[in-house]
Amino acid sequence: MGENIEGAVPTPARLNELEKLLGHKFRDPSLLLQALTHRSYVNEHEEENLRNNESLEFLGDAVLGFLISSRIFQSYPELTEGELSKIKAYLVSAVNLKKLAERIRLGDFVRLSRGEEKTGGRTKRAIVVDAYEAIIGAIYLDGGVEAASEFVGRQVDEFLKGLDPRELTYGDFKSALQEHLHNMGRPEPIYRVVDEIGPDHKKTFVVQVMIHGEVVAESSGRTKKEAQQSAARLALESLSELH
Repeated sequence: MGENIEGAVPTPARLNELEKLLGHKFRDPSLLLQALTHRSYVNEHEEENLRNNESLEFLGDAVLGFLISSRIFQSYPELTEGELSKIKAYLVSAVNLKKLAERIRLGDFVRLSRGEEKTGGRTKRAIVVDAYEAIIGAIYLDGGVEAASEFVGRQVDEFLKGLDPRELTYGDFKSALQEHLHNMGRPEPIYRVVDEIGPDHKKTFVVQVMIHGEVVAESSGRTKKEAQQSAARLALESLSELH
């Protein structure tokens, strides 16, 4: 891996390295540079009249949503709208997009201010996810919907092939809830099984989520894991409504 220099513009060799990871050669390299440019870098270099990646992020978010929806629909035409929506929500969640961005080492290439660099900006989820969506927007503008579709396909098709739709319907809500509480400065949630209904071969587990000793959600599932994930999802929804 090449070295990062604080605030430095990626060299042609580094941009070529990223293009290989993306699987897309840019006809207009300025689009790639803009996708990599965080607003902090622009603010630090006002005299250079640069553009940050926020408009490309806006476009990339829409393109990604469309392409993911299309792929999910084609892969699972038998699922209901609600089930398809939950799978899409998981795939385009910040938690999952950060994982996809890390697979192509995107954080290594982002242009940041010295301040963001020193505070670990290259691993900050918001920065990396925004850059990932901006990259998709840039690929779309550079090569059209086909190029963007090919990139998204390389990122998620293998994952979709090995997917258990029922498992994914629940997503990783436990991790999302824990991170949400951490950002709020609150303690980790506690899960407790409060009931087990039915015979051993067909049991339903009832789980409560507790935060600060208070029950914030309760749900059930065929396994403890499923019930915990479902309860975590309800807890997230409850906290979102409160805030």
